[in-house]
Amino acid sequence: MPGEDPREGESAGSAHRAAGEVPHLDESIRRIRAAATETFSSGLDSGRALRKLVSADFALSRSALGRGLAWSAVGVVFGASAWLLAMGAAIALMQSWGLSWLASISVTALFSLIVTAVAAWRVSVFFDYAGMHATRRQLARLGLFSEASDDDDDTNDKPSAPPKPTPTPGTGQPTQ
Repeated sequence: MPGEDPREGESAGSAHRAAGEVPHLDESIRRIRAAATETFSSGLDSGRALRKLVSADFALSRSALGRGLAWSAVGVVFGASAWLLAMGAAIALMQSWGLSWLASISVTALFSLIVTAVAAWRVSVFFDYAGMHATRRQLARLGLFSEASDDDDDTNDKPSAPPKPTPTPGTGQPTQ
């Protein structure tokens, strides 16, 4: 039907064709090659844009990580000094209640050790989360980035049972 093909008005190289006539093989190949070149160019442009985006994200992440670490150091310093002052005040308060110096210091030290143990346990849990175990399992399942050693402790795979022996034909005895 005339008017359906938007390329009907285009010339077929040096040979002009009538409306609705099928283009020559060489013209079809030229059109396919031009479309493939445009598609490839568009893919390259998309790849370049993605590379720029990832590069900018990593630069922002690096900057934020550095600033975050600096503010974390400030927080640790002031938090530690506040903790020491609070423990000193707690020791003085327990001293005023009649506890000895040794008992007051021991109570605050025990409290500090308990908080430290809980914090160390939570840090180990969150560092384990940072191992990206599920991502690694999925990449290994796809055959990408599979590691030579299976030292992840988070898999719950049970060892498979040994295969059952099959009977030898005619004897009914299992094969060895």
